Amino acid sequence: MLEKTLVPSIEKRIGSLLEFNRRKELEALSKSRAEKWKPAITFSREFGCESYSVAEHLQELLEKRTGEAWLVMDKELLQEVARNHDLSEDVLRRLGEKVSFLDEMITMFSPRWKSDKEYYQLLCRHVVALADQGNVILMGRGSAYITQSMNNCRHFRLFASEEFKIRSISRRLGLSREAAQKLIEQKQNQRDQFIRTFLDRDAHDLGVYNLVFNNDRNSADKIAHTIVEYVMDC
Repeated sequence: MLEKTLVPSIEKRIGSLLEFNRRKELEALSKSRAEKWKPAITFSREFGCESYSVAEHLQELLEKRTGEAWLVMDKELLQEVARNHDLSEDVLRRLGEKVSFLDEMITMFSPRWKSDKEYYQLLCRHVVALADQGNVILMGRGSAYITQSMNNCRHFRLFASEEFKIRSISRRLGLSREAAQKLIEQKQNQRDQFIRTFLDRDAHDLGVYNLVFNNDRNSADKIAHTIVEYVMDC
């Protein structure tokens, strides 16, 4: 599928998740058992924006700034975790007492859930578990809405002009202008419908975000540096 070329391979990202968990365990052993506030970041974007370059810069900057491991968690990796029992258990065992909190929160979501309700609820549990332990960049999947009431979470969104998105998709996927425009419309409609169906929210509501960035006018490095300063200053 053409869209798969827009993101790193799932094998590479699973390896990153396992390494992240290993480093977190080492950090827990080497430091005091006292609770330490650790931030989590949600990062959503319009389809066609160049979000992965931002996420990679952000991860690198945050690891240098905090001296700790950070993880980038996107749709494909989150779904792979949900499908893989061992990975799933490793994430969910960190959730603990937050399960009851999530159950209460999910009752506020759309009653239109049907066959996919249980699966998305599992994804929500993983999002909350990862956000709760902190040091994670959650990409999409409604994570800004799911974690809205969590005090350690900060929320950011990336948007761009239609022209920017068409040029970006055309370049990255080798598509004609017309094909790129059609793909952008299709994928954005799917994302909007997903948020509407599962969370009963408007995907274009900017009120849930701390900061919003224009991809046309800001480089990946500039966006990443701005987010780091914002998060570390909170």
